[in-house]
Amino acid sequence: MFQPACRPILIGSLPLADHGAAMRLIARYCAEIPLWPQLPRLSGEGMVRQFLDGFPGLRDEHGRTFIESDEAGFAAEMALFYDDALAVEGDPTSSMPERFHLSRHTAAGFYVFLEYLAGSPGESYAVKGQITGPVTVGVGISDQQGRAILHDDNLRDMLVRHLAAKAAWQVRQLLPHARAVAPIIFVDEPGLVGFGSSGFAGVSRETAVDTTSILLAAIKEAGGLAGLHICANGDWGPALTSPVDIISFDAYSYFDNFLLFREELCRFLSRGGVLAWGIVPTGNPQAVAEESAETLFQRWREQLDRLASFGFARERLAAQTLIAPSCGTGSLTAPLAEKVLAMTAAVSRLARERFFPPTPTPNGDTPQ
Repeated sequence: MFQPACRPILIGSLPLADHGAAMRLIARYCAEIPLWPQLPRLSGEGMVRQFLDGFPGLRDEHGRTFIESDEAGFAAEMALFYDDALAVEGDPTSSMPERFHLSRHTAAGFYVFLEYLAGSPGESYAVKGQITGPVTVGVGISDQQGRAILHDDNLRDMLVRHLAAKAAWQVRQLLPHARAVAPIIFVDEPGLVGFGSSGFAGVSRETAVDTTSILLAAIKEAGGLAGLHICANGDWGPALTSPVDIISFDAYSYFDNFLLFREELCRFLSRGGVLAWGIVPTGNPQAVAEESAETLFQRWREQLDRLASFGFARERLAAQTLIAPSCGTGSLTAPLAEKVLAMTAAVSRLARERFFPPTPTPNGDTPQ
């Protein structure tokens, strides 16, 4: 059972333009569970476009990305896609076609991450990757006529298979670097709680649940731990009852709403689910500037007490906790982003000192 014991974990985006500098920043503050950096300030690294390379009909023209599904060659592209997808689904030993690899053009941070891991063998507790979920991508990318591809049955089916294969490929690449814990892949999917809202108009609960569950299952079948990162607010029932191992939520802003789903939350925790507690704010620059590790640790302690009132020992909850930012830091200034990472590491340290103090060695020394 995965029990991270209040270790820190990060969300991928940073407000930098250099992947090497971003990786060094991650290693400085989160060496126990490092991850690959996403730099949305660079062209192609937005959360929707970054995972689309290899998708049939993908076009980048005149500053617009879309799926050209009515041209003469699209049927042939689609046939080749299904040949590739069906060849790898359910077979963890098959070779992954290049279309399902992360692209060096739009996800260079992943390859910088692999180089970092190769140079730091055995130093991390776990390793983390990430991918955007099918609802968010499917609403965020349109066909040539401006219709979101999520609402087209054929395009949606291909999109789910495409993202599932890219997530499984990440697991495969990270497995050789996993030591104590299987590779963690977070699915960034606000649509799983926001279906039916203005941002996800026309998305049904069934579509959100079914498409996301396929992606989570692909991660687990490949040998990884499946996480959901959701910094939005809404109906947490589907996320808490999904086949997920870790849920990353915005505890700084939405903890009260999260607790409303008491029954589902208790079942999730009872089966060993882990909460990535997004206690460090990222959405409000003023809040980032004003908060400190001490104030956030106190806030987390108060929230922990409230959750413990549902019938859980605080020590058990702490064992099933990761300390995280509420979201990525791509929209912040670089100094504030670094402060978020520093506070995340510091809150984690305070929590571990409180619940998991180092055990003295036989000679009386406390290991560092």
